[in-house]
Amino acid sequence: MRRTEPTAPKRPPEVSFGGRVLFLADDADLIRRQLHEGLDLDLTPELQASLRHQISTDEITPAYICFFYDETLGEFPYLGLEVASPNGGTEAPIERGTVKNAGFICSVAGKRRGKGSSREQSPYAELMAGIKVVVSESIERIYNENCQNLGILTTTDFGLIDRIRSGEPIPLSEFTAGTDDITRQIIEYGGLFEFNMARMAGQVTLPAPRALGGAPAGDAGKPPAVAPNGQPGDSRRASTPRPMTLGEKIFARKWVVDAAEGRIGTGWAEPGEAGFFRADIRFSHEYVTPMAAIFFEQKLGGDAKVLDPDTILFFRDHLTFLHKVMSQERIEQGLLAVANELEVKQREFSERQGIRLYGEQQGHVMGSEAICHSKILEDYAEPGMLIIGTDSHTPHAGAVGALAFGVGTTAIFNSWITKDVRARIPPSFKVVVDGTLPANCTAKDLMLEILRHPYVRDGHAIGQIIEYAGPVVERLSVDERATMTNMAAEVGAFTGLVAADERTVEFLVRERGMPLARARALVEGVHSDPGAEYVKIIEIDATRLRPMVALPGDPGNGLYIDELADTVPIEIAYAGSCTAGKKEDMDMYARVFREARDHWGLGVHPDVSCYIQCGSTDVREYAREQGYLDLFREIGAEFIEPGCGACIAAGPGVTRSAEQVSVSSQNRNFPGRSGPGQLYLVSPYSVAASAVAGRVVGWEPGARVERAGAGGPRMPVLV
Repeated sequence: MRRTEPTAPKRPPEVSFGGRVLFLADDADLIRRQLHEGLDLDLTPELQASLRHQISTDEITPAYICFFYDETLGEFPYLGLEVASPNGGTEAPIERGTVKNAGFICSVAGKRRGKGSSREQSPYAELMAGIKVVVSESIERIYNENCQNLGILTTTDFGLIDRIRSGEPIPLSEFTAGTDDITRQIIEYGGLFEFNMARMAGQVTLPAPRALGGAPAGDAGKPPAVAPNGQPGDSRRASTPRPMTLGEKIFARKWVVDAAEGRIGTGWAEPGEAGFFRADIRFSHEYVTPMAAIFFEQKLGGDAKVLDPDTILFFRDHLTFLHKVMSQERIEQGLLAVANELEVKQREFSERQGIRLYGEQQGHVMGSEAICHSKILEDYAEPGMLIIGTDSHTPHAGAVGALAFGVGTTAIFNSWITKDVRARIPPSFKVVVDGTLPANCTAKDLMLEILRHPYVRDGHAIGQIIEYAGPVVERLSVDERATMTNMAAEVGAFTGLVAADERTVEFLVRERGMPLARARALVEGVHSDPGAEYVKIIEIDATRLRPMVALPGDPGNGLYIDELADTVPIEIAYAGSCTAGKKEDMDMYARVFREARDHWGLGVHPDVSCYIQCGSTDVREYAREQGYLDLFREIGAEFIEPGCGACIAAGPGVTRSAEQVSVSSQNRNFPGRSGPGQLYLVSPYSVAASAVAGRVVGWEPGARVERAGAGGPRMPVLV
């Protein structure tokens, strides 16, 4: 029986704050004066123009800070934020406790705030430091949703700043304007859990799908139109499906129309509609599970049980190599012990709840069983599924036509209760790749080309679904498609998708052992309809592509490697991560290294430390069977067992100083992402060629690698 009494109070219709405003300007001295001298700034056009853009969650809460998962996080916001220093370089001017101690209630930044990792520790750290309102020119989807779920108010209206500072009452509608009906109510209730409790008690009204007579997507909050027969809705529109993109199709099929009656699915859906959608798979890793478990136990009690544990998966994948790279200073600060508590908390919660945990390998072998989204694609994802995970690279599974997207801690813990996730159906844009991909270029080169496209680079793609199509994509393997869907996170997209086709069938049969008839049945219809609407279509001629590199600081800093103004010597080559630790990536590394060894007698350059890391034990065994592990050892590379590792500054391959230069096939190179050094992003072919050359180069099949001068014989040159 539904309860009728309110389960959570709503916020008042007007909110008041009153307090200090922190402007995250690209000026270290200006930030320090706000923190330490009590300087309060007035918003001027000059100040707004100087605000720091592209602040990633890695900068709000660097990886080591995410070992904490309680109110202690309030000591740490913005510790990784690098801004311009007086000497012409960059520095991180914010120290532990300074934001909290200075009494700020509002934080202001520029474009694309909160991009990158889905870690909810970032807004939670801000909240625990006293930040109640976030103001930015544009805000990334997952970060924005995490703020809303936690109760932090967000806005892009700079006109509210003085009113926030002065304590003037502000209508709550100023913060809900332009949101869908569900998001509006989440904000009004002060968070997702509070809203869901009211929802389960029948205290809230959910918008009906337009296909079932609901208001048009652009009319959130308005009553349904009345048809001539006196019934709500436009009967013609409700009975006539519209051509849909693949993303819209899956949303329509997974729409929770009536949770109490178990009604799932509508005939069609369109962008802008909001609802709750049934998740087929829900997964999280040790960075997030402990915080979610604490929320779960605090809100529901220690004896509460998750709903349908068989469709929940946990992973110990992010921190298995942490002890190999954590500094002695950090260890003495107790951070390694704090990080190890994450594994314990996740394992104990999984045992109590009966949830499958992919943990550390047993015995003397170090490493994880698998990186979370790598395993989801290998063993679980199917065409047409809806998958949520607490990692920004959850779209990895879009390679087989699954709608997979990242969510934060609060969203995943709520899904343990309801088995669904709230979303506002995003618009889709399409990238059509035509021509012929050169032999020395890969899906990674395509992604670096896409990431520097103005539509993406300027933030227009934020929160949209990116659909990859065209003859070149159709010829790509599922592994290479996964590189593209994985890096939808770097695009700032909601998710990435590739239509399911015969390549998908081959993958399901070969890698899963699935019967051919079942694989073909799953693929049926998992594609966009002719006439589906896209907000943008980007066309790329792959024939003109050359090996790409993204300069340090952002994956969007792309150019052709042969356009580098100067030779870039390297000290580290890291080949791996979820993006580039798949079976076909291993084939690429091996192809370059074998050619260097067999044709030219070359191995890894004497001045380079080369690391190769795979995404799962399945990939490792494939590499072993192919003879790659022996090859890697012979040419002087160190093979690392599965795990996230250097990609999140938690394993071999990280830089140790600002002067060190690294080249990597991972997915992102935000400041501090893999240590303090300079990180260049390239393809699997190029990272292997660079390891041999000792400098950033592209691979030219059959051409001898021109090596940088060697400082000493640290790794052997093969003869």
